[in-house]
Amino acid sequence: MIPDHVTPLAAGSHAIAPGDLPCVVTALEMLEAPQGLTRLVPEQDVPVQLVRWKDTAPEKYRMLYRRVGAPWIWWSRLVLGDAELAEIIHDPRVQLYAVVDRAGVEVGMLELDFRVDRESEIAFFGLIPGATGKGLGKWLMRRTLQLAWVTGIERVWVHTCTLDDARALPFYMGQGFVPYERYVEVFPDPRFAGLLPTGSAPHAPVLG
Repeated sequence: MIPDHVTPLAAGSHAIAPGDLPCVVTALEMLEAPQGLTRLVPEQDVPVQLVRWKDTAPEKYRMLYRRVGAPWIWWSRLVLGDAELAEIIHDPRVQLYAVVDRAGVEVGMLELDFRVDRESEIAFFGLIPGATGKGLGKWLMRRTLQLAWVTGIERVWVHTCTLDDARALPFYMGQGFVPYERYVEVFPDPRFAGLLPTGSAPHAPVLG
């Protein structure tokens, strides 16, 4: 959901405090399920599968979250304590899945949030760097939408930002999502706090 405190910025350049990191966030939505969504791809034709994680330990969650998200500065869940994180990922209205390859290795993650009535948010969606560029993203999005468009859902939405893979925004749009809002977010660089390695996300170099 777009933060309530977001206010328009005046045109022009804006200085960023040392140690902070800015990004431009784009929110996208889908107001009806794509045609033919229920058609399944035979699992034997796909080298990965989705495995539902229920009551997953917070530390196990963080390990996969870092593996998938460190290259793109995923940080928001890393500042939460065990109790706060468990309250989210153990909520029955939140569905957490690992993308698992044929060797049983987790190579991606999907998190769907149904806590807002009649909405489904794709909270986290991604593959580790070694699993990208193989067409698995389209398969994962199809499975995501099949899980998101359950009875009673009227809107599925997702957001991406300029710290993400440059292919993310056109990918979401290519899958049928429509951009509807854009805003700037500024936050303390999590690499300074040791939440992520300093070498993460070289496309957004550490300053200061």
